[in-house]
Amino acid sequence: MTSNRVYLYDSTLRDGAQTQGVDFSAMDKAAITRELDAIGIDYVEGGWPGANPTDDAFFANPPELCRARLAAFGMTRRAGRSAENDPSLQALFQTKADIVTMVGKTWDFQCRVAIGVELDENLRMISESVAHAKTRVSEVMFDCEHFFDGYKDNPEFSLACVKAAYDAGARWVVLCDTNGGTLPHEIEAIVSEVAKTVPGDHLGIHCHDDTDNAVANSLAAVRAGARQVQGTLNGLGERCGNANLISIIPSLMLKMGYETGLTAEDLTRLKHLSHMLDERLNRAPARGAAYVGDSAFAHKGGLHVSAVERDPRCYEHVEPEKVGNARQILVSNQAGRSNVVARFKEIGLDVDPKDPKLADLLDRVKQLESEGYAYDGAEASFELLARRQLESVPEYFKLTSFRVIDERRWNAKGDLITLSEATIKAVVGDRNYMTVAEGNGPVDALNAALRKVLLTVYPHLNDLRLVDYKVRILTSEAATAAVTRVMIESTDGSGEHWSTVGVSANIIDASFNALHDSITYKLMKAERNGKAAE
Repeated sequence: MTSNRVYLYDSTLRDGAQTQGVDFSAMDKAAITRELDAIGIDYVEGGWPGANPTDDAFFANPPELCRARLAAFGMTRRAGRSAENDPSLQALFQTKADIVTMVGKTWDFQCRVAIGVELDENLRMISESVAHAKTRVSEVMFDCEHFFDGYKDNPEFSLACVKAAYDAGARWVVLCDTNGGTLPHEIEAIVSEVAKTVPGDHLGIHCHDDTDNAVANSLAAVRAGARQVQGTLNGLGERCGNANLISIIPSLMLKMGYETGLTAEDLTRLKHLSHMLDERLNRAPARGAAYVGDSAFAHKGGLHVSAVERDPRCYEHVEPEKVGNARQILVSNQAGRSNVVARFKEIGLDVDPKDPKLADLLDRVKQLESEGYAYDGAEASFELLARRQLESVPEYFKLTSFRVIDERRWNAKGDLITLSEATIKAVVGDRNYMTVAEGNGPVDALNAALRKVLLTVYPHLNDLRLVDYKVRILTSEAATAAVTRVMIESTDGSGEHWSTVGVSANIIDASFNALHDSITYKLMKAERNGKAAE
């Protein structure tokens, strides 16, 4: 009997990277992986080893995972080679990933036309590749490329491909709607037939969204017996995108009664996860996104508001708090209170929901977000804001003034160079400091100048590193005078990563605001751990 447990496989780092305008760095991939691990995703596909320098850099130093398992993606052996002597296949076993997902053809048309392989040889490629991989890693998955197109043309051959992978030891055989053209009723009917050959506990579904049906198709496959669902955060992917896990997960758990690797508490972080990805990509979150959009539970007056206030079930299909969202009565100042309280629990702040300071904080958050701040992707800045409002945060240092100069010139070797120099005046404790430093750009120079002062007082700042820096233009109509939002990601020797945000019409000022929060957060964390200034 097929179990009630559905396994979730995230391919954002590979399929999502194929989205037009999306370009993940290795640091992006690591940060997203940590978030997926924290929320309870079962499998995280890191990318294709050997395909590009970014994937190689990620797999060379992947983050440590507690709940998720890391998968490396590749393809079966090529025709005419043995599995042991195919360099592309062997590259999959050189990473720290203990799971391999390999793709192969399951449509007879593609075998003959696209890669020029006889059907019997294609079956051997699948079987031998999976069997060999089983001797090298703990778990093997096989992605059946163009499975549904192939099944419609030649069901016998497509099923033979599925059976070849399963019989060779594949833990999961994943049926792929590669061009996104299959409709839900077709998916359900075909998966039901495949489940007669391979048990549903070994079947997965991988849908693209070219007919805007990827989520519906994925759910239909689960109804038909599939117990693994592949997709991406926010539906990122090539062309029209992939199945959106942000919509699939709550539908499985709240609507269909299936178990996943997420707990009910994990599910309350769903909006945060969705918005975190958008902020990392410098994209505005979709207001109308199902479950997690800012408008998903927004009501604008009249009969709807009256009905919702009497019984939310009139216009809300789930309780918004269950997915980390909040009801917004657009004429009320209560919007978002529960979401903020939930965030307090994450950072260890015990606050009475009736505390009047909470309303003040909520108003402050709304005001700052109207100015361009975004706290879904800047947890450290949010914690500092909350603690300043509700209790206190020490002023570890004060910058009374700073000046940054950029000089672009030809050096003695005839090379065109740009030099950045920062001069700061700061107060730390009861002492005044003034120092100058150079850097690789104005932000680096400002950071270097701050360090020259602060390290003499706070030596434990020595392991603080800025690992990512992103700028987003908020008022593009203002051209070069636009307001900008700067997001900085930092880490230290403990391995913890945190993000901070700054907003200003002056990009250096915005950068300093984010940098100030990053340093303050590090110092506050050190103080809580018992490290005093030396």
